[in-house]
Amino acid sequence: MEDDDRGLAALLDDLEQQAQGAWAADRGLEVAERARAEYARVGLAARFMAGLGARVALQVTGVGALGGELVRVADGWLLLAEGSAEWLVLIDAVETARGLPARAVPPEAWPVTARLALGSALRAMAGERGLARLRSGGQHEGRVGRIGADFVELHPDGGTTVVVAFTALAAIRR
Repeated sequence: MEDDDRGLAALLDDLEQQAQGAWAADRGLEVAERARAEYARVGLAARFMAGLGARVALQVTGVGALGGELVRVADGWLLLAEGSAEWLVLIDAVETARGLPARAVPPEAWPVTARLALGSALRAMAGERGLARLRSGGQHEGRVGRIGADFVELHPDGGTTVVVAFTALAAIRR
C-alpha cells in the first residue's frame, strides 16, 4: 500500500509540475503579447523624446540627410543643432533616424514645453532669416514673418512674400 501511495504522490507531483510549466508558458506568451500591444502605441516623437541630448542622423523628406544634437522635441516637431546651425524639423517629414536609444518617453511624462505646437516654435523665429525646405524638395529663403494657424510667411530680400503651408514644410534652418 505504501508503494502505491508513493507512486500516486509521484504521479500527482508530476502532474502539478506539468500544470505549472503550462501556466508559466501561457503567462510568458501573454506577457509578450501585452508588450507587443503596448509598443504598438509608441510614437516616433516618444522615441525622439528619449533621445534628447543624443547625436542623431536623420533622413528628411525634401531635405536629405541632417545630423546633430537633438535639442528639443515637442508636438510634431524637433530641434536639431549642428554647430551654429539649427534645424526645426517636422517629425512627420522624418523618414529614418539613427542614434536614438531603444527606450521611449510617453507623452504623459513630457515637460509642459513639449506641448508647444509648430506655430509656437515658428513664432519664436519671427523676424529671423530662415531657409524653408519643402517636402517636394523645393526651398525658400527669407525672413520668417507672420505665422497663421496652418502656414508661415517667408519674406525674401526684395521678393514677393511666399506663404508656405505647414503640411508642405519639412524643415526650416535658422
